[in-house]
Amino acid sequence: MFLRLVADSFGRRPRHKLLTGAALALGMGVATAALSVALDVGDRLAKEFRSLGANLLITPQADSLPLEIGGVDYRPVNTGAYLPEADLPKLKTIFWHNNIIGLAPILESQRYFGFLYSGADGVPPEAKQGLFIGAWAEHKIALPDGSVFTTGVEKTNPWWKIEGRWFADGSQECVVGVKFAERYHLGIGSKFWVEYKDKKADPVLTVVGVLSSGGTEDEAVVAPLSLVQRLTDKPERYRKLYVSALTKPEDAFAKRDPKTFTPAEYDRWFCTPYISSIAFQIRQELPGTDVRVIRRIAEGEGQILTRVQTLLWLVTGAALLAAALAVGASAAASVIERRTEIGLMKALGAGSATVGFLLVAEQLLLAFVGGGIGYALGIVLARLLGEKIFGVAPTPTLLVFLVVIGLAALVTLLGSAIPLRRASRIEPAPILRGE
Repeated sequence: MFLRLVADSFGRRPRHKLLTGAALALGMGVATAALSVALDVGDRLAKEFRSLGANLLITPQADSLPLEIGGVDYRPVNTGAYLPEADLPKLKTIFWHNNIIGLAPILESQRYFGFLYSGADGVPPEAKQGLFIGAWAEHKIALPDGSVFTTGVEKTNPWWKIEGRWFADGSQECVVGVKFAERYHLGIGSKFWVEYKDKKADPVLTVVGVLSSGGTEDEAVVAPLSLVQRLTDKPERYRKLYVSALTKPEDAFAKRDPKTFTPAEYDRWFCTPYISSIAFQIRQELPGTDVRVIRRIAEGEGQILTRVQTLLWLVTGAALLAAALAVGASAAASVIERRTEIGLMKALGAGSATVGFLLVAEQLLLAFVGGGIGYALGIVLARLLGEKIFGVAPTPTLLVFLVVIGLAALVTLLGSAIPLRRASRIEPAPILRGE
């Protein structure tokens, strides 16, 4: 009987039901889109932020004291200790190994270059000194689990622009900085020799690309790491390592000293991809290293992500508030129109609790219908936003659906609370007398 009364009441006064359902659908649609993007925005932005470059710098612990300004290392390139290249696969064995998406070892040296100009008489001109950088461009690393990880400066320095192509591993190819190329009139296909042991013109390099980085690399020669290791007598060694890792922005908890953590707090910190916890795990796998966070990148990521998520939560809150006000106004109008019906029900023996329960059931049924329609609209809106902003639409999840239905019910109950309370206090006698 009760369900029959609810169904019959729900079918009457369609104007109020339509207005309330539309308000709920719009509010829940905006909430669904904001929640879907907010839950997905962390991973999406983290991947987008990798275009800013590496966020970790690894150097020998026994190296000289760092001289760093704005995240750029200004120490002399020919001094300090070196690290073994053979230990690099260990980086993909840490707890957050899947978050390590790129690494690039660097070895720098000052070398003399001699240029073989077209039409020369075979005698190289006077040698010119310049910065010689060894790096990986697209290098394959064999990992302990048998898989292969491809990495290099293309992953850690994606903003570097190449006219031409990168050099191949193990070759005598190179790319030259745009300013270096202009100064010595070099282009793709040019050749020059590099100093090796008493200025012997042993290796002749072929230029396969011109690099534009906006940094010191614009005035340098970048070649395969193995070649620079041989020319500097540092076999399988590197000076510094750039690591690009997907991280979660650091909050107040992450900025605490891990030594002050309780066992439970330590496990929580260790099992969260904070930049500090990933740096700690790398330090454990590569003993004798100094792992530093490039703060200008890591902090910028955190600030942008926090502001975007705050904006999305504010939009969600505003949509829910607007839906609650619309539901409240509609419920109040409905109670006023149904005063006679409510008074008659009470005169026939229905208590205030029964009447209130009937009205609440109607509102909840309306909330489920409006919430379901709003979820469908929100998924379409989230797809449009995701494709416009990130190029990829967020994936619909059951969790968001359940949260939206719960929010619809909560908003409906809160918005209807005052009108339903007034309905429960209606006295039948004055209503039946026509007062």
